Amino acid sequence: MKYKKLLLSTVISLFIFTGNSFTAGISSEDNVSKYEKLYKKGALLIKQGKKLEKKDKIEKAKKKYLRAIKYLEQSNQIEPGKPDTLNYLGFALRKAGNFEDAEKFYLEGLKIDPEHVGINEYLGELYISTNRLDKAKERLKILETCNCEEYSELKNLINQN
Repeated sequence: MKYKKLLLSTVISLFIFTGNSFTAGISSEDNVSKYEKLYKKGALLIKQGKKLEKKDKIEKAKKKYLRAIKYLEQSNQIEPGKPDTLNYLGFALRKAGNFEDAEKFYLEGLKIDPEHVGINEYLGELYISTNRLDKAKERLKILETCNCEEYSELKNLINQN
């Protein structure tokens, strides 16, 4: 009888322990999966918005950016501090006309990854839009060695202003 109680106690303990760790694993995986889904939806809306802008459909593009913000804010709540998410949040907010919040997200992203190519380019574009050409040139200086299209795009915009 003593052994049956000990065996039963051990089985129950193992079940509880295994069950809890299994649940924790699912929860963590679900968060990563949910983050990725939300981030990808936001990123897709931004790409669609960019295409619409190229076709000079600015209002339709703006609607895409506003929808993207919602997905990206949710993904940022699940996995805060990811530079790519902060970059896209800044981009969508800037395109929606909210320069102040866009700048906050860009700067937050640069605290994590000061060399982030996208953030440096888009922050430079924001500085041009807000008549801070000297700050845009600082962003360009950081991109100087990246050998990337972001450098030449920002350089062209600076030269036009």
